[in-house]
Amino acid sequence: MSDEAIETFACELAGEIEEAIQSDDGSIYSEKEFTRIVLDRLGDEGAIENPTLLWQEGNFGRTNYKITGYSVPDDEERLILVTTIHTGELPPRALTRDEILSALQQAMKFYECSCKGLHTKIEPSNTDASELARYIYEAREQISVLRIVLLSDGLTGLRSIDLKKAFDGTRILVDLFGIERLQRILGQGLRRDDIVVDFSADFGGSLPCLKASSGNADYEAYLASIPGALLADVYEKYGTRLLELNVRAFLGLRGRKSVNAGLRATIRDLPHRFLAYNNGIVATVDAMELEDHGNGQFGIKSVRGLQIVNGGQTTASLHRAKRQDGADLDAISVPAKVICVGGGADLDEMVAAVSKSANSQNTVQPADFSANDPFHVAVDKLASNTWLPDGKGRWFYERARGSYGAAELKASFAAAQKRRFAQETPKERRFSKTDLAKYLNAWAGQAHQVSFGNQKNFQFFMQGLKDEHPDGFEPDTTWYKDFIAKAILFRATQSIVRTKKFAAFQANIIAYTVASLSWSTGGRLDLEMIWTQQAISSELHKLLEGWVGKIDKALRKTAGNRMVSEWAKRVECRDALRELSFDLPEKLPPELNQARAGVRTLSRSRTRSSELRP
Repeated sequence: MSDEAIETFACELAGEIEEAIQSDDGSIYSEKEFTRIVLDRLGDEGAIENPTLLWQEGNFGRTNYKITGYSVPDDEERLILVTTIHTGELPPRALTRDEILSALQQAMKFYECSCKGLHTKIEPSNTDASELARYIYEAREQISVLRIVLLSDGLTGLRSIDLKKAFDGTRILVDLFGIERLQRILGQGLRRDDIVVDFSADFGGSLPCLKASSGNADYEAYLASIPGALLADVYEKYGTRLLELNVRAFLGLRGRKSVNAGLRATIRDLPHRFLAYNNGIVATVDAMELEDHGNGQFGIKSVRGLQIVNGGQTTASLHRAKRQDGADLDAISVPAKVICVGGGADLDEMVAAVSKSANSQNTVQPADFSANDPFHVAVDKLASNTWLPDGKGRWFYERARGSYGAAELKASFAAAQKRRFAQETPKERRFSKTDLAKYLNAWAGQAHQVSFGNQKNFQFFMQGLKDEHPDGFEPDTTWYKDFIAKAILFRATQSIVRTKKFAAFQANIIAYTVASLSWSTGGRLDLEMIWTQQAISSELHKLLEGWVGKIDKALRKTAGNRMVSEWAKRVECRDALRELSFDLPEKLPPELNQARAGVRTLSRSRTRSSELRP
């Protein structure tokens, strides 16, 4: 990674922050806007699961604390707190040790104070922070891992710090996302870059293995036996992020005849037979460091970008047995095949193929591996061939990670082509697979699924698409134009919500506002008009401006004492907000004219979500 690449990325990010501040779409404070933009993008990449921006600083007795965001992963045994150091300096400078320690300590103190009852001392006006502090207080016995993420536009190094048991038995992990690491993940698209396992440093030595691949292969494969305690420890550290490329979720332990119940029994009663009974795991890594022991024997010193593409149930079961049953895993060994993709192989394509093959013994549908799913290929083709009404531009579907940047780079070699590319497909008309799923699921009324974050919502979308169209769905030009209209509507709502500068939960407000418009009109919006104008009307913009505040209040009211961000994920929340009624102006927005009959009884007009899907 060159200094020039980091500086270029830092300049582009600084420009994006300044543009957002000037546009009134974001905060007037650079540090807040930096945090918002980076959190959004790390969420998109899956580096942080469904992050929420939350700026809170103060004191509890003589203790000062500060956080700038948080995330509660699905397993609820871990918590992520975010803190920020924004220098605003170009070129980026290295942060001092004292700067880093101070920021980390303030975030850690928020957790410690919350465990001691901080929610009773926070001013009532700060309900978002109070809800988080209350959640921590009530869940303090269940939270086993606290991950503190430091975001910065300064240089911090690429390291992570594992403090093991630090406060009240909680394991504390520190991730430093300085500008060089952000450039690796956000600039290069290395979404698994921060998953690092250092066997030598953390587990007392390299992992013995045998090389199994031939010399002319475009990958390297190694066979190893991984100690069960080591595998459980890695899962505790990274959780389900290790399983992102695994097509099956952890299915639980209910039922004596279930696979996981059998795993649990073996772990508990026959740990010495685990190796004989279990098929083991298949893992991929983006990079690995080896030491040669001679005679064809090697040791894996460290790996980066670890993904368990088969054996997720085995891994999660080991962790659960240790965590909940107090099982001794010292006698357990897990057979493992570790594949490092390199050479001329395409990383994502190779990993998807390995995952698909490794899971072939179970019923796995092609839609589970969506990178080259026919639906997305068809959308890509439509985006390339469907021009705007003025015939001068198109939208760009970034179906493959980094494809927009590659196309932009290709066009940059000639000045005329560069100008043409920028005019025809500007960045503001770019959308990704997760964007597509977000826009469609919000309009389909599945705002609770959107509230899980981009990665999880995409899984929901693909599963829904497969369930509703088991023989496949091939979109046409009419469908595509309607989709772009929904994208424009979603982004207009997003701009309204950001301009209103709600303290938190903006993503939830946006999703539920779009869903409410869909519910209220029965899905009868003049999408063709939005496509033709490539914008929503000023009248619809004004109407949505009046709705977003009501959605915010409704989310908070229906949540009660629960965290809004977690409540928004529940079907009960979706159903509660679906019953809201809205006042309409005497003169309806033009997009609603064709739905006039339906909008006379907005609160009663309801359409099944499946009718609004593609």
